[in-house]
Amino acid sequence: MERFSSIFLYTLSVLCFTSILPHLASGKKFRWCTLSDAEQRKCSHLARSLQTILGPNDPFSRVSCVRGHDTKDCMSKIRGNKADAVSLDAGEVYTAIQLYDLTAVAKEQHAEGSCVFAVAVTRRGTLHLHSLKGSRSCHNGARWTTGWNIPLGFMLSKNLLYWDEEQPLSKAVSRYFTASCVPGIGISSPNLCELCRGSKSYVRDKNHFCETSSNEPFSDSEGAFRCLQSGSGDVAFIDHLAIMRATDAELQEYELLCPDGSTAPLTSFKTCNLGKGPNKAIVTRGLMRRITKRFLTLITGLFGPNGRQRSRLSLFTSDSFGGKNLLFHDSTQKLQIINDDVDMTGILGLDYIALLKGLGHEGISLDNSVIRWCCISSAELRKCEDWALNVRSDPMVCIQATSLTGCIEMIKRNEADAVSLDATHAYIAGRCGLQPAAVEYWGDQSDCVMDIDEKQHNYTERGNSGSRLALIHIYSNTV
Repeated sequence: MERFSSIFLYTLSVLCFTSILPHLASGKKFRWCTLSDAEQRKCSHLARSLQTILGPNDPFSRVSCVRGHDTKDCMSKIRGNKADAVSLDAGEVYTAIQLYDLTAVAKEQHAEGSCVFAVAVTRRGTLHLHSLKGSRSCHNGARWTTGWNIPLGFMLSKNLLYWDEEQPLSKAVSRYFTASCVPGIGISSPNLCELCRGSKSYVRDKNHFCETSSNEPFSDSEGAFRCLQSGSGDVAFIDHLAIMRATDAELQEYELLCPDGSTAPLTSFKTCNLGKGPNKAIVTRGLMRRITKRFLTLITGLFGPNGRQRSRLSLFTSDSFGGKNLLFHDSTQKLQIINDDVDMTGILGLDYIALLKGLGHEGISLDNSVIRWCCISSAELRKCEDWALNVRSDPMVCIQATSLTGCIEMIKRNEADAVSLDATHAYIAGRCGLQPAAVEYWGDQSDCVMDIDEKQHNYTERGNSGSRLALIHIYSNTV
């Protein structure tokens, strides 16, 4: 027995060691999560360059690029050990730490340090901060620092925006602006995705509408500025980095909205802004913290502004790969490695964390950015596909199962979000812990119970006897 215990403990230690160093003895690769085809190209070039420069026995000579749908998908992949690292906006760094149990290992630093200014940009002579209500807004990302958290925190503090805290903040924003593009906001408020331009598809991998990746043309600060320039929006909430290289024509056409109600040139972002917050940071799993820091130190030393191999690859330049801000922001000058003993307050700042908590950011899951509707027949799938392609705002895709029971199982496995069920299957779904979201109303002639809570009680009391009950739409999460 003692010998068996010794063997078990030895085996366990080996397994733990290889999980901490997955790219060594196990032969696995360090995996960076990419957010677009252009970013995948830059990452692949980085991997090939490392393979050429480093010896075959060097663990970082084997790097792979894992394609994510959006930033939330990358967080999930890192948590699930399907990827190892990604660079995120500070607002999503908070989400990654709080909800995905990830850790930040480095900050991006530019000319102004590791902070960014939140600015509101409009066409000259069109708006000021007190006349934004009813306008169309472009934001760089849902719950991102400069496109959501700081601007909305400012507007709430100045009583420019009313928010009943019993409801999500997104509801108040959707009432304030007539239409918006807030990439990553998900399904909470329809008009917050209305201005977005990402391709729609009923296939999940091809649906990029309103997602936080460069496949959504209006995502990120450059994308939100593009949203304004295209005429889709009236105001863009972005970081100052997106306007630092503004052309002469852009300097003449656009201006900043200042807190006192005045306006200023784009070059005045240091004095005319809505506030300052932390810049992007790189996150990973706790067990990969040391390895990720080594990887970042290596690639910065090789391909950074003063890198020994910068002729092969410029780490903080993206133009040659057909995009901007790929892997890291193009204005980045270096990566500041974060010490292991630094907590989230040291990473994001006490004031910024207080702001996030005040905005109700804590505990908000960003998983449900796309509705995945489950179908059980080819005809239903075709109708769903038509619906997905023509829905005005909410991102939606269609998946198919062989039966209603199969749909319930897929929702339980988090492979689908919603399905339309008859009374019998609704009872089964309720017993499986799923929640009813809506009831089909057939008019006053129906003798069915229309209150969802009462209906659930009746299911429990009477089983499936309510055969004439209206259909129920079931979601996997409580609504």
